[in-house]
Amino acid sequence: MSDEREAAVVETAPKQLLIGDAWRDGQGGATLPVEDPSTGETLCDVADATPADGVAALDAAVAAQADWAATAPRRRSEILHDAYALMMERQDDLALLMTLEMGKPLPEAKGEVAYAAEFMRWFAEEAVRIHGDYATAPDGQSRFVVMRQPVGPTLLITPWNFPMAMGGRKIGPAIAAGCTMVIKPASQTPLSMLALAEILREVGLPDGVLNVVTTSKSGGVMEPLIRDGRARKLSFTGSTGVGRMLLEQSADKVLRTSMELGGNAPFVVFDDADLDAAIDGAMLAKMRNIGEACTAANRFYVQTGVVDEFSSRLAERMGALRVGRGTEDGVDVGPLIDDAGRHKVKSLVADAVDQGAEVLTGGEEMSGAGYFYPPTVLTGVPMAARMQREEIFGPVAPITVFDNEDEVVAEANDTEFGLVSYLYTSNLDRGLRVSERLEAGMVGLNRGIVSNPAAPFGGVKQSGLGREGGRLGIEEFLEVKYVNITVP
Repeated sequence: MSDEREAAVVETAPKQLLIGDAWRDGQGGATLPVEDPSTGETLCDVADATPADGVAALDAAVAAQADWAATAPRRRSEILHDAYALMMERQDDLALLMTLEMGKPLPEAKGEVAYAAEFMRWFAEEAVRIHGDYATAPDGQSRFVVMRQPVGPTLLITPWNFPMAMGGRKIGPAIAAGCTMVIKPASQTPLSMLALAEILREVGLPDGVLNVVTTSKSGGVMEPLIRDGRARKLSFTGSTGVGRMLLEQSADKVLRTSMELGGNAPFVVFDDADLDAAIDGAMLAKMRNIGEACTAANRFYVQTGVVDEFSSRLAERMGALRVGRGTEDGVDVGPLIDDAGRHKVKSLVADAVDQGAEVLTGGEEMSGAGYFYPPTVLTGVPMAARMQREEIFGPVAPITVFDNEDEVVAEANDTEFGLVSYLYTSNLDRGLRVSERLEAGMVGLNRGIVSNPAAPFGGVKQSGLGREGGRLGIEEFLEVKYVNITVP
């Protein structure tokens, strides 16, 4: 990848706030740096919004809400279809921009662009299928009409690890339902969201429907909007700790909330599993997005009869991955997002090793520029290790042995989280039985990846509230209104 192309992609990306009908600098003119995690150097600076900018963005969303809600579903659908087409047309440039600001290898970034675009296509089809109901009252004296209407102006907060897909997963249903938006992307990765906003403007999304505020002061900008009372919904993807805080803030005005929070996914391998498939699935579940995913396999439980073979084969596959800058050909694993993220991974590995875990591959900090950490496999990880309770968010696979089904189900469920679980077995009865017993919003049965725009994404327990994607995704942006009509 040439330096000239990289520079051109960054240079042409929007870097201002999108408020109402224009791109503008933040009040006061402050900016925040966007860093390349593979080098630690600054790529560019973007506008750093103030609380006043946030209020201006909400003003614009409120002003646009009535006209946007009255826009024909077919027109909203056409905008989303056109956005899908333009995203795919610009897939290479969008992927490069994402790789530069987030670090993931280019093939993965291209996959994320396609994934984000699919949310536009899926919700384009849902926009014209918002159904109501008509019924006769049991006493025959009246008729019931049930309709679904847009919730109203919405606040969207997205994370850094999937900077375009998480935006697409929220923006798609909001547009389809007829809701206006103020979206705040993560300060580490704002460029992908700004580029997506520009695409939506190009395909005809009216002014004020989507407003983008980039800021280094997330709480200072967003809390006043949450407590304002004019926004009627908050959708957040991020950590459970921040999610709890946002729920408390939302209670003041009783906002509708969708929360996609942390995970601690178990990956269970039974003795009768197809080990070739289990290893392939483990690589997908662990190494997608460098392990920086809430759906990443965090705890590997392998039954006694296959634990040695599984561990050695996984270590071989993980150890063969090439680590480097995501723009380079043949790179499998890019850098972690920042030094704090790398430090957390290092400390979790050190804690496990101190408690007796054995390192089969990796486990040592890499020298040089950037926030790299090698793919790592640990065996004999004790239940007391921190990584059994905390999200690793990095390329580390901790393996623990188990003897029987009841034992592993209990251990898998022994967490405050419940986003996704994975299990491998060739016994269909066991597969369905264990799937029902696992406390998770999603289960990958003999599959290492569960995310799909056509399926409902979300968790239970402290992994969140609500669902994104699938037929349920648009319901999060709709209110139900019931009209009772007297029959003379």
